[in-house]
Amino acid sequence: MSVSTELGPFQPGTGRRPPYLAGREEEQSLFRSHFEVLRRGGSAPAEILVYGPRGNGKTALLRWAKREAAADGGLDARWLVGSDIPAPADFVNLLDLGSWFRKIAPESVSVAGVGVSLRQGGDRPLRLAEALEARAKAKPLLILLDEAHTLDPEVGQWILNAAQAAGSEAPFLLVLAGTPDLRGRLSEMEASFWNRAEQLPLGRLDETATAEAIRRPLAEDGIAVEAEALERIVRESHGYPFFVQLWGRAVWRRVRRSAAGAGAVTTAVVEESVGEFEARRNRYYLDRFREMEERELLPAARAVAAAFRDEDPLSAAAFRRAIGRSGGGPGGAEAAKALEHLGFVWQAGGTPSWEPGIPSLMDYLLEHAPPPEEGGGADG
Repeated sequence: MSVSTELGPFQPGTGRRPPYLAGREEEQSLFRSHFEVLRRGGSAPAEILVYGPRGNGKTALLRWAKREAAADGGLDARWLVGSDIPAPADFVNLLDLGSWFRKIAPESVSVAGVGVSLRQGGDRPLRLAEALEARAKAKPLLILLDEAHTLDPEVGQWILNAAQAAGSEAPFLLVLAGTPDLRGRLSEMEASFWNRAEQLPLGRLDETATAEAIRRPLAEDGIAVEAEALERIVRESHGYPFFVQLWGRAVWRRVRRSAAGAGAVTTAVVEESVGEFEARRNRYYLDRFREMEERELLPAARAVAAAFRDEDPLSAAAFRRAIGRSGGGPGGAEAAKALEHLGFVWQAGGTPSWEPGIPSLMDYLLEHAPPPEEGGGADG
C-alpha cells in the first residue's frame, strides 16, 4: 500500500523521485559504474552532464543518484543548487570545507575574489582544487549540482575548473543538471572540457517505459490496469514524465474514492479522470504561455509550433525559417536561445535538428497564441 493513503504513490511537481523511475535504466547504469570506481578510490571516468526540458525528471534522477551513492555509506553525496551559489564563498560554505579542514589541521579560512584560501599553519593558501582533492581522498565525494544553468559564469568557471583538477587526482565526481541550453552556458564559462563529459539528454519516455511508470506503482498498491485504459493513458501523456505522474495521480484518486475503495483502472475510470488531468495540464500550459508572453516569444513559438505540423523533428534550416517569418518579438538566434532555455524546443541527439519539449504544447500555442499580424509572416 502507499505510504500515504491520502496522497498516493504519484506526487507530480514535487521534485521527488517517482514511485518507479521508468525508462532511465541506461542512465542509472552509468551512475552506478561511476560510483563503483569512486568506492574503490579511483578517479571517475568522466564528469556527468544531465540536461533536458523541465518536467522530464532531471531532479528525480539526481535524487535517485544521491540515494544510490549514499546507500552503503561509502560515498559522501552532496546536493547543491546553482541559484544557491551566487559567490565563491557560498560554495565553500555549503560544502563546509572550512570546518572539515579544521578537523585535520589548525588553520584560518578565508575567501577572496574567485580564489579560496584554506591556510594551513601559515603555509601557502590551499586552493579549492586541492581542498576538494584532499577531502575526496579522505572519503569519496559526489556533488550533484542541480539547476547548473543558473550559475554566474565567473563562479561557474571557478567551480568547474577546480572540480576537473580534483577529479583527475581523487575519487571525486561532479554531476551537473540543467535546462537544454546548459551546454551553451558551460561554453560561456569557458569550461570546454565538459564537451568530453558523459552527456545524458533526458527527454520523454517511450511507450513501454510510460506504461510501466503507471502500471507498477498501481500494482504495488493493489490496483490493476486494463490494457485499453493503459493504452489511452500512454497515448495522451505523450511520454512526458510530469504528465505521466498527473495521470497516475488522477486515476489512483478515482479508484480510491470509489465506493469499494479499491479495484482496477478501467476505461470508465480513465474517462472519469480526464477532467482532473486536463485541468492540471492546462494550468501548466498557461504557465508556459505566460513565460513566453512575458519574453515576447509567442510569435516565434507559434511559428515553430506550426512548422512542427509538417516536419518533426525540425531541421536546423526549417527551425531558422520558422523563427524568421514569425514577425514581432526577438528574432533569430536570440529567440532560438530563449525557446531552448524554456524547454519549448531542444536538441536531444547528436544532430542539429530540433524536437518539441512537449508535443501537445504545440497545439495549445496554435489555439491560444495570437496569429501573425498581417504582413508579419504566416504559419506553415
